[in-house]
Amino acid sequence: MNYLIIDKIIKDALVEDGVFDDITTNSILNGNEKATCDIIFKEDGVLCGKDVFNRVFDIMEDVEVTFNFEEGQFIEKNTVVGTLKGLCCKILSGERVALNLLQRMSGIATITYKLNKILEGTNIKIADTRKTTPNLRYLEKYAVTIGGGINHRYNLSDMAMIKDNHIQAAGSIKAAVDLVRKKHPFAKKIEVECESIDEVKKAIEAKADIIMLDNMNYEAMKVATGLIGDKAIVEVSGNIDEEKVDKFRDLKINYLSSGSLTHSVKAIDISMKNLKRFD
Repeated sequence: MNYLIIDKIIKDALVEDGVFDDITTNSILNGNEKATCDIIFKEDGVLCGKDVFNRVFDIMEDVEVTFNFEEGQFIEKNTVVGTLKGLCCKILSGERVALNLLQRMSGIATITYKLNKILEGTNIKIADTRKTTPNLRYLEKYAVTIGGGINHRYNLSDMAMIKDNHIQAAGSIKAAVDLVRKKHPFAKKIEVECESIDEVKKAIEAKADIIMLDNMNYEAMKVATGLIGDKAIVEVSGNIDEEKVDKFRDLKINYLSSGSLTHSVKAIDISMKNLKRFD
């Protein structure tokens, strides 16, 4: 993991949460008390974000974190996944930031894991999108990989993705593809987002590298994949959920991309409980 990126995210979050002016903790403790505390999964899920959680307390200082499970391991409800030991004031003040990141990353890894389980036995891969939380993209895309998914483009410079507004701006699918290919003749792939069979035909004629079938119904996708064959990589997108994924198993597609992996994920319920002071 890139700790320069992680440290900036964490430090900004710690400042936002006011951890160095915690009026509750600072009123109750003198700063020298020591304690232990458990990290508990309160629902089933995939553990993701151990290094990030650890790094929060590395930055806070004077707290040691020990996890009992590996990154990416499926955890059952009510399992103690780790323990903190160190200055009680640091444990209490850093709790919310550390848990917020661990919960969100574990939530993303969990839904990705569930979708992958449905696709077992196929060659279809689950991919994320750029629909991420501002400034948390690095962590969220990492969490997708821990859940068994793959990363789509990280940012706008990774590849060309021609959407409806780009087509309108260029005048046609062919014009848009030709203009991008003129600027980037071989180093970057070109993807075209298609919402109809007619657009699929035009994307094939324009020799797009990747054709995305966006929000098409099952029958339209069946026709589209038959037309595309091996002429391009096929990606399907648009409100992908567990129910829909099961229907895609028999289609000749390469990737399912889902913005919901990151933009509307349910965080896993994780708590820090059983704090005990010691001398």
